[in-house]
Amino acid sequence: MSIVAAAPTDYTAPGVEEFWQPLIGDGAWAITRPMFLMAFSIILITWWLLATTRKKALVPSKGQMGTEAVYGLVRNGVAKDLIGSHEFMKFVPLLFSMFVLILVNNLFGVIPPMSYPTMSRIGFPIALALIVWVVFHVVGMKKHGFIGYWKSLVPSGLPKGMIVPIFILELITDLFTRPVTLALRLFGNMFAGHILMVLFITGGWYMLTSGGILVVAGGVTWIFAFVMTLFELLVEFLQAYVFTLLAALYIAGAVADEH
Repeated sequence: MSIVAAAPTDYTAPGVEEFWQPLIGDGAWAITRPMFLMAFSIILITWWLLATTRKKALVPSKGQMGTEAVYGLVRNGVAKDLIGSHEFMKFVPLLFSMFVLILVNNLFGVIPPMSYPTMSRIGFPIALALIVWVVFHVVGMKKHGFIGYWKSLVPSGLPKGMIVPIFILELITDLFTRPVTLALRLFGNMFAGHILMVLFITGGWYMLTSGGILVVAGGVTWIFAFVMTLFELLVEFLQAYVFTLLAALYIAGAVADEH
């Protein structure tokens, strides 16, 4: 008997409903699982930062070393390198907070019992992208002035006939393309990765418990699920890093002298 012939017919593949999960109430005002996990992540991060920095020492503890390593990555590897040594420090708290918040909520996707990447709910990436959007426009207008900031979208030396089209294209990029792509990149990767992991794990378990030749297929599926979990760990870190990197890049462009 082939695996195709033995395949179960009553298995329901995971869908978008996996990402709703209301805990209290229903509809638009429901308290959902991702809302709870976001609140929990803020409490967890606050506790961790206080616990590892309250008693700083010349010979740091493992917790302090870990916190300093993450802070150093964002401070020196992202903010200082991209924004520059004169402007970067005032943006480090924002970039560090975003990186840690996104990373922890992404990692929830592979940590039981959470097993849910909060950033797979589109509202959270949109909110973070809007914060970045507001910050880089505000700091840019503060440095160059309102008129100067928007005039600088058009490079000097362009032929007169190209000024209006280029300005419109740059305006669309600054006002729409940047925040949308920033949010969708994070959301899309977390959504797709989570639904694939759920598919491999639940499908593999169903086949393992179905008996017969499907047990072999279920075992192979679970091996793939384990590999996917390791790959997802890498993706979760990279997405937090890329989001922070692009946020710093947009801020750097807004405060640059040649903007």
